[in-house]
Amino acid sequence: MSQSSDHTQKGGFETRAIHGGYEPDATTGAVIPPIYATSTYKQDGVGGLRGGYEYSRSANPTRTALEGALATVEQGERGFAFASGLAAEDAILRALTKPGDHAVIPDDAYGGTFRLFDKVARPWGLEHTPAHLADLDAVRAAIRPETQLVWVETPTNPLLSIGDIEALAAIAHEAGALLVVDNTFASPYLQQPLTLGADLVVHSTTKYVGGHSDVVGGAVVVRDLEVAERIGFHQNAMGAVAGPFDSFLTHRGLKTLGVRMDRHCDNAEKVVDFLCSHPAVGTVIYPGLETHPGHEIAARQMKRFGGMVSFRVNGGEEAALRVCEGTRVFTLGESLGGVESLIEHPGRMTHQSVAGTALEVPSDLVRLSVGIESVDDLVADLERALG
Repeated sequence: MSQSSDHTQKGGFETRAIHGGYEPDATTGAVIPPIYATSTYKQDGVGGLRGGYEYSRSANPTRTALEGALATVEQGERGFAFASGLAAEDAILRALTKPGDHAVIPDDAYGGTFRLFDKVARPWGLEHTPAHLADLDAVRAAIRPETQLVWVETPTNPLLSIGDIEALAAIAHEAGALLVVDNTFASPYLQQPLTLGADLVVHSTTKYVGGHSDVVGGAVVVRDLEVAERIGFHQNAMGAVAGPFDSFLTHRGLKTLGVRMDRHCDNAEKVVDFLCSHPAVGTVIYPGLETHPGHEIAARQMKRFGGMVSFRVNGGEEAALRVCEGTRVFTLGESLGGVESLIEHPGRMTHQSVAGTALEVPSDLVRLSVGIESVDDLVADLERALG
């Protein structure tokens, strides 16, 4: 089972998402990859492997199908599926940096990413510098001779800042560094960073790719085969792989990503229109607004503007907490990208790990993951919570 085939690398996104990475089973004709719940494989003589399979940490056919589909939708050369988004990020750091190296990270990065850099990678010997990725001069200033990675989220989590992927790739490459783009918020449907010059794309597939809040996973997709060899070695050597059941669920979610993202975007736009006119809301943060400082760049590199919305509430932190606790259709919870709408207070929840640092988020900030419910119900729910 190969990662991709010529005809599935072509065509529209939905076609690639549904058919990429897997041909119907040669024996049964099964159109969906089976769940290969096996840890090991019979060898045809010592070292005689069937299709390269020997042990499911190294490779599993269900995972191979998912990895091929991920590479296809991101238009990369190789895809790798991991047990979580942070496991995918850690594999990148271990594979592509060493003690004494340096990375540039967003100044409003996801809290878990910051924790990985600050509490795990830095004691190991990898230094980092936060920079505002929308400010190209700030990124250039943050780069050192030992910089190996420029790490980008666009849109960022939770302030939805936009980085110019093409320009950031040029800056990174001029410095001899690689550009890594966390594409979780946009999803492969809305944005393909590898086509804009990025070297690696990383995902928490828990979010939009899986899309149903029923599986945890991560992914790395690369466009250079030498980088792929390094990622693949560390995936096997460190072992934080996606299991066959998780791979099956994630692959199933990927097949409907396009239609779900269209509804996420439709609903988010209507929620934004409502929030912009509500007197209890101070600022609405959404790349689709022409007032957003990154709107023009987002319009150029994204198909649409996504399902994530952040806003600041008049009345400070206590008012923001009341809104988060006052919804009924929006579920108070962490994570994002599922079919159900979620609401959270980043300062007290997903980004508590950056409190007291340069990455601390405003205390009056509320983050929405707008789901695919009936949008009138979502608007009415927010109206009731805002009072």
